[in-house]
Amino acid sequence: MDISQIINELGEDREHYFNAVAPPILQTSNFTFKKVADLTKAFEDEMGGYLYSRGLNPTVDILRKKLAALDGAEDCLVFNNGAAAIFAGIFANIKSGDHIVSVAKPYTWVQRMFDVILPRFNVTVTYIDGTQIENWINATNDNTSFYYLESPNSWDFALQPIRHVAAFARSRGITTLIDNSYCTPLYQKPIEMGIDMAMQTATKYIGGHSDTLGGVLSGTHAMMEKIFNSEYLNIGSGIQPFNAWLMIRGLRTLPARLERITKTTAEVVAFMKQHPKVESILFPHDESFPQYALAKEQMKGACGLFTFTLKSDKREDIVLFCESLQHFMMAVSWGGHESLVIPKCAGIPVKDFDATNKEHKYIRVYTGLEDAAYLIKDLEGALGKI
Repeated sequence: MDISQIINELGEDREHYFNAVAPPILQTSNFTFKKVADLTKAFEDEMGGYLYSRGLNPTVDILRKKLAALDGAEDCLVFNNGAAAIFAGIFANIKSGDHIVSVAKPYTWVQRMFDVILPRFNVTVTYIDGTQIENWINATNDNTSFYYLESPNSWDFALQPIRHVAAFARSRGITTLIDNSYCTPLYQKPIEMGIDMAMQTATKYIGGHSDTLGGVLSGTHAMMEKIFNSEYLNIGSGIQPFNAWLMIRGLRTLPARLERITKTTAEVVAFMKQHPKVESILFPHDESFPQYALAKEQMKGACGLFTFTLKSDKREDIVLFCESLQHFMMAVSWGGHESLVIPKCAGIPVKDFDATNKEHKYIRVYTGLEDAAYLIKDLEGALGKI
């Protein structure tokens, strides 16, 4: 299906709501029935119709259809945030005594789940360097039931060989889930590469305006129904109608925003690479990136996130640079209209800062929708303070 059709038409039966161009926000908690038999049917199969908006809601369903189609998946569920989507996807597919293999240093709340919550249920996790298929194979035990991937991750953008990991997992009956937030389905298609579940934090590029949260989990209809009837309904972490409507609005401009962000990022990265005070750049679609060939193979684009280090071992210089920026805001996340910066050292106690540890020197930049020249001037001014 063409992306323009998905974004502008799929799921939008306008004749059912007065031929309105924009879909309505059906801000209702529940739905009525005239026949007891119909109510009984809804109780028996809540995913087959509308009973209570904790489960299905017409506004949310429009968004579900679009997001599943973008992922090339049979179905999807939309959660209040990305962490909830990952939590449900994993919990629905593990049991006591199972073993999980995960990329090293995963997203903060994933690691918290693996290190704090899952041990209570006798589930163990092995963290690996996921860049080599051999590491996945070697870490797999007889009780390994789940693989967790992030490709790329959101700091050093390490990639996994997705097709190879997916193929080996399927040969062993292991369920796979990947965080695809960096690329979005426009730039990477994990489902087509054999991954069971693709997750993305819709808070970022899908919403696009830093004004709502959301998490997407896509896969087969059977997998989504399994999660819907357990973790999704039980925890009550589904997205609300108004937030879903904001996501639909964000989707309208997603291709245009990604195109502009990608172009701007290329210009900003080129500037940073030649600056005498910049030590190194990490960006998947730059030829200097360690996994550049794999990035070009798996990823159609690389969007707006890159990391760099200064030619300085002083934490004070990192702080000075970040605090000297006039137009880049200092904040977590990415994917909105605004450009952002965040230093890795902000999450490290000052006494523990180690200049010999390159990660401690990381500064992550997100380029938004501003003009490239405007952003470059701001970066140049802040670098001049060092």
